[in-house]
Amino acid sequence: MPAPTKKPALLAGGNPQIPMADGDAPVRAYIAAMPGWKSDVGRRLDGLIVRTVPGVRKAVRWNSPFYGVEGQGWFLNLHCFTKYVRVAFFRGKSLRPVPPGESKQRGVRYLDIHEDDKPDHEQLATWIQQAASIPGWDGGSRRYGGSPL
Repeated sequence: MPAPTKKPALLAGGNPQIPMADGDAPVRAYIAAMPGWKSDVGRRLDGLIVRTVPGVRKAVRWNSPFYGVEGQGWFLNLHCFTKYVRVAFFRGKSLRPVPPGESKQRGVRYLDIHEDDKPDHEQLATWIQQAASIPGWDGGSRRYGGSPL
């Protein structure tokens, strides 16, 4: 009989603690561990990203799923907070229209999705497509302007 699978620990705000790794599997593990309604939001966002950006690159970094384009860096990530799921667009100020959530980090914009929100998936797809088409964040290299977080 296989050993029971241990659920990942939840950090502050209910964010799953998932080891850093590349690929679809760690992102799926993160999404599966998102508490309650947030997991459904994560699945819908992941599906929308995959449909919008063929060949999207995925990884978990700093307990958050990251999405990117090979050779261009990361264009967005997800993160769980107590009352919402945050979508961070690393070059969000370059998107049109600009996503609503302001950041202290240069260029970054947020979209916070709360439990009863009904996100505009058409607008999200437009932002995702735009974000994937421009150079993103490469993990802190000066080439892309350092950390977005």
